[in-house]
Amino acid sequence: MTTFEEIHHAFFYVSSDDYGMNRAFLCLDNGEIIYRSEWDDPKEEDEDEFDCDHFIEIPHKNDLDLGQTLVIEFAEVHLQDDLDLVQRIFSRRGAYRRFKELLDERGLLQTWYDYEDIREKEALGEWVQDNEIELESQTAKSS
Repeated sequence: MTTFEEIHHAFFYVSSDDYGMNRAFLCLDNGEIIYRSEWDDPKEEDEDEFDCDHFIEIPHKNDLDLGQTLVIEFAEVHLQDDLDLVQRIFSRRGAYRRFKELLDERGLLQTWYDYEDIREKEALGEWVQDNEIELESQTAKSS
């Protein structure tokens, strides 16, 4: 079995680049997580390295609808006066950089990071439940 923190770490890895660039797979037989990246040398990937009959791919944040939808939810609460601006920001490339610059100007950057973390963990927890993934408790793992 694996822990929620290990799945969350894999989720962060998968979501840290464009969709499909980083991938992670959870073996449902033994809880092992294997990581793959389009940046890796394909010669270094050993197919025997991941010996698992039953596995599931860890989702990207876009799979859990945690992209622009999450931004708009946050803006509706914390940036009500700037909602039109936020929507305009997300109509062009480089939106997340400009959005974070706006948050920094408004003193809300840490509030955004905290909100994003909470919502990601909630969505990932739902994904774990929906896929009936058995988790090891964090305390059992550390003893």
